[in-house]
Amino acid sequence: MFSRFDPSRRSLLLSMGLGAAALSSLDALAQSDDGLLIYNAQHVSLTRAWVEAFTRDTGIKVTVRDGSDYEIANQIIQEGAVSPADIFLTENSPAMTLVDNRNLFAQIDPATLAQVPAVFRPENGKWTGIAARSTVFVYRKTKLSRDTLPKSIMDLADPKWKGRIGGAPVGPDFQAIVSAVLQLKGEEATAGWLKGLKENLVSFRGNSVAMKAANDGEIEGAVIYHYYYFGDMSKRGENTEKLGVHYFRNQDPGAFVSVSGGGILASSKRQAQAQVFMKWLTGKGGQDILRTGNSYEYAVGEGAASNRNLVPLAELQAPKIEISKLNTAKTQELMQKAGLL
Repeated sequence: MFSRFDPSRRSLLLSMGLGAAALSSLDALAQSDDGLLIYNAQHVSLTRAWVEAFTRDTGIKVTVRDGSDYEIANQIIQEGAVSPADIFLTENSPAMTLVDNRNLFAQIDPATLAQVPAVFRPENGKWTGIAARSTVFVYRKTKLSRDTLPKSIMDLADPKWKGRIGGAPVGPDFQAIVSAVLQLKGEEATAGWLKGLKENLVSFRGNSVAMKAANDGEIEGAVIYHYYYFGDMSKRGENTEKLGVHYFRNQDPGAFVSVSGGGILASSKRQAQAQVFMKWLTGKGGQDILRTGNSYEYAVGEGAASNRNLVPLAELQAPKIEISKLNTAKTQELMQKAGLL
């Protein structure tokens, strides 16, 4: 028995709180199938780094199928109780809520939930935050000075910004930001803001493309998530060398911190393995990869440190958001009415 796990791996799993019965279950699964299947909407490189380290630490094999947040969320909903997936990982939390609202997640072990501060997970314990990213405004430094930057993301609806700013409204990243505005400002204010954005915003397909356009001078600034900027800077900086990065702070909707989520499917036939993965991911093993790797996403584990090049989470002055109530359907409805989708 337990032929797939060497003694050091057994000790690791025991230290993670697994009892003998759970270890025996893991051993049986390890000998009978190919391990976990993850439906992944996180960045491919980050999830690959997580999976490789997890398998190295535990001996549990993992297969990954990649897609986008809403694409995979809707696939899971269609598959329902016969979904072959064991775990769902996202970039943004609204897709987790879509699945959770259909009661398709299993309960995550309390010891795993305890590793993540309450602000980064829903109260029901059906999924949890695994990483986070901050909304920022990147700007061409030769076109905008610090004293001319928008004080609030809401200011970008002002006609003076027409044709000067960019973003990627079709993507789930931007839609998560709009969901935060909706929760904080209400439907009427959000609809008015979106109407102004429709007039002002130059649309691009992706954060990186919008950022490059600002760097190249096609626009003066763009709303993106922070890690696109820091990721490019860590390489040759080709798309960021002429850019500054502006944090809205002051609990502004533009200081929204989007939570990446992870959950175990209730239909999973590998519940024990899946619980091990989620505990590892939110613990030292998974969170250290956010600190030492090149994803530049924030660690969310209790006491976990993020990459030293990032502004600390506590200094972002992010608004308080109930992540389980970010309204995907209403957000998309308002964006469609405004002509942004």
